[in-house]
Amino acid sequence: MKTKPINSFFFALTIVMTGLCTDSFAQNSKSDETYKNIEFKMAKVKEPIIPKNTVNITDFGAVNGGYVLNTKAFSDAIEAVSKKGGGKVIIPPGVWLTGPIILKSNIELHAETGSLIKFSPDKSLYPIIETSFEGLNTWRCISPIYGKNLENVAFTGNGVWDGSGEVWRQVKKSKLTESQWKKIIASGGVLNDKKESWYPSETFMKASVGADQNVRLDLKTKEEFEAIHDFLRPVMVSIQNSKRVLFDGPVFQNSPAWNIHPLMVEDLIVRNVTVRNPWYSQNGDGLDVESCKNVVIENSSFDVGDDAICIKSGKDKDGRDRGVPCENIIVKNNIVYHGHGGVTVGSEMSGGVKNLHVSNCTFMGTDVGLRFKSTRGRGGVVENIFISDIFMTDIPSQAISFDLYYGGKSIAETLAEGGSKVANKLMPVNEETPQFKNILIKNITIAGAYQAVFLQGLPEMNLENIEISNLTAKAENGFSIIDANGIKISNAKLDIAKPTVFEIYNGKNMTFKNIEFSSNSAKAITIDGEASSNIEFVSDKKSDFSKKTVIGESVPKGIVKF
Repeated sequence: MKTKPINSFFFALTIVMTGLCTDSFAQNSKSDETYKNIEFKMAKVKEPIIPKNTVNITDFGAVNGGYVLNTKAFSDAIEAVSKKGGGKVIIPPGVWLTGPIILKSNIELHAETGSLIKFSPDKSLYPIIETSFEGLNTWRCISPIYGKNLENVAFTGNGVWDGSGEVWRQVKKSKLTESQWKKIIASGGVLNDKKESWYPSETFMKASVGADQNVRLDLKTKEEFEAIHDFLRPVMVSIQNSKRVLFDGPVFQNSPAWNIHPLMVEDLIVRNVTVRNPWYSQNGDGLDVESCKNVVIENSSFDVGDDAICIKSGKDKDGRDRGVPCENIIVKNNIVYHGHGGVTVGSEMSGGVKNLHVSNCTFMGTDVGLRFKSTRGRGGVVENIFISDIFMTDIPSQAISFDLYYGGKSIAETLAEGGSKVANKLMPVNEETPQFKNILIKNITIAGAYQAVFLQGLPEMNLENIEISNLTAKAENGFSIIDANGIKISNAKLDIAKPTVFEIYNGKNMTFKNIEFSSNSAKAITIDGEASSNIEFVSDKKSDFSKKTVIGESVPKGIVKF
């Protein structure tokens, strides 16, 4: 029986009308390329669906120039289009001063080329709210851009969002030039007793004493936190417990603390954005994806004061109680300039991280390239991580770093102080013990670094099943491998300045195959530690590693094979 033509007509009409009513951003998505060669099963990330209603902030009294506060104009524009079911809020070229912007569902904020949204430096405009900060439940000033329990939110256009972070942040003298230091002192604020750190106010300086990094765990009530309002600097963009969120096109810069912080977001896309912070900005992270599911981060650039692309899932008991991992994440085709880490996992990873793909990224001058960090007390499992085709140059510390003794400082600062404080005492394994396992890293180029690879687990919970292959590295120092099990290094060409290329302590079930290095030192490889077992070097006749290896007296006999 023939199908009636009218059915096809109405089906086509329905599709056309749906397209007229909503915008799903499908024209900007290269989804087939994005999901190519992903090592784990993952549904395609759903993009926001925004109704095709449009308003302009100037229709609600917004005044260009950067001297009139436009908070009400932004609020009224969002409210007006929200009453229609949602739509696009256009921010035209100009300088638009505003207080906090509160998001609603089904809203696209479109910052046109030439627009600068400048958030007011008046901290009284940012009331404190209960929220999560650095993985802990606490009180904090509301973020300049804030939304919770939303669906379908988008940031588009090529405009600039500026968080006026300079009025919020502590600054260290050592990170500024002399003229910059004089300028910041002249702006007001106070100095500490040693005259080495500037604070926005005396309240800020006093409140920082006794903080767990940036959170005061000793305070409990809203009134207590209100008394240190000036210390409670927020992340710039906070979107929590939401679905289908898109960042596509704009510049996000100069945040009070972290820049963009999606927390418990399902279906998150970050693409074609530029994220900037001064290199000296304290806690000036770029993008902190926390406890999110189904995430794409691609074709973006980062130049920031702390970690650039960060994967997190809560801190210590608060993170474990939340129990929401960060999972199903694709990070592709990004560039990182300055930052403490190019792509970082942790240190707040107490809810776990799994199914992370990172590929085709370039790190130039980043303190660390690939950075994995945690410490006792966190708990959580990081697993199923796949990293490939990473290109690094001029890395001032460790190009690849796994550090389970993280102490809250950058690696550059830690190295300057003599390294991490390591307690080799075996501790009981419990819910507070972090675990990193099943990590594949391949096709890596390191063109200049202080150290090529640093792998340090815990005595009670070794790093487990980490494979590094097809590595080309030029660095001052080679490999340090401590308390690790199931490490496989293959096809590595190493140009290491120091005579010792591999330092191994308490390594278990390790294989080194097709390794090339130029050192002729009798201590090119050192192996120590009574927990060492089953270490094998596979090489051709030209590379007799047995003549370049020193095995410590504590190492059990016969466990090293050549």
